[in-house]
Amino acid sequence: MRLEDYFFVYNAEKIEDGMRYYVIPRATREEIGQFLIRLSSEYDVALKERYGELILEIKKARERKILNVALFVATFISTSFFGSMLYGEPNLVGGVIFSLAILFILGSHEMAHFFTAKRWKMKVSLPYFIPFPTIIGTLGALIKQRGAIPSRRALLEVGASGPIVGFFASIVVTIVGLKIPFDFEPKGNELMLGTSLIFELLIVISGFDGMVIHPVAFAGWVGFLLTFFNLLPVGQLDGGHVMRALLGEKSELISRSVPLLLLLLSFFFGTIWLFWAIILFFFAMQIHPKPMNDERIDFKGLLLGVSCYAIAILCFVPTPFQA
Repeated sequence: MRLEDYFFVYNAEKIEDGMRYYVIPRATREEIGQFLIRLSSEYDVALKERYGELILEIKKARERKILNVALFVATFISTSFFGSMLYGEPNLVGGVIFSLAILFILGSHEMAHFFTAKRWKMKVSLPYFIPFPTIIGTLGALIKQRGAIPSRRALLEVGASGPIVGFFASIVVTIVGLKIPFDFEPKGNELMLGTSLIFELLIVISGFDGMVIHPVAFAGWVGFLLTFFNLLPVGQLDGGHVMRALLGEKSELISRSVPLLLLLLSFFFGTIWLFWAIILFFFAMQIHPKPMNDERIDFKGLLLGVSCYAIAILCFVPTPFQA
């Protein structure tokens, strides 16, 4: 497996922890894709185009699992602390229960990405959980994908797996939470939550008829909201991966239109959409990496992609929070 079998190398330079090669392909896209996938099992590999030149960067793989563990522990502490405040008065045990619920949802989502990517022999990191002082104590989690994307089908399955598994994990957590008795006396200053179609359906199925939901049910509610945001067809969000797999390079137009749509929603449903419009504007400016095999997916793949956006509709909440 030699680099020269797949590329003509006309320039090379040393970079930190590796080499940068200026190359011209001398093999088919499929052969190059398989070569890069094999190479990425040992190195961090990036093939990109810049100013009309094709550049291949090969670096030593660095996987510091201690960072993943440290961030997970920090996120567990953070979600437990902020979760303990959801009971009217500090409740450490309740905070841990909330933490386990939210981490189950986030972990299910990211591990679905992880195992699906591994099935396609793509190199990905373990999940990085993100502790943050929000009402739930975290900004979520992510995994890093290194190296080439083999095909649109691989991109579709990796992108779709997380939201689909996270969606069903949120259903389980919500049903459990709605079944837990919650003795809480409203003080009149609590946030009112908007509800999605799926949350309303689960309220009916569970027979819940109270005014205040248990923090575990709130974790499920958060899971649905995060699933919706993840499925927005923008940049390298999960929804962006799915849309890129479905439409190819035409997806860039949709990606750049979504922040404008959210800006429009902010006039009707509040400033939270303005906040997300600004955040997603930067995501939308990133050009999605091109799969090595960029051929159209089949009908089954189309159904998988459409099912993701059906889930997004079920999770959509026009006004998530009301004072």
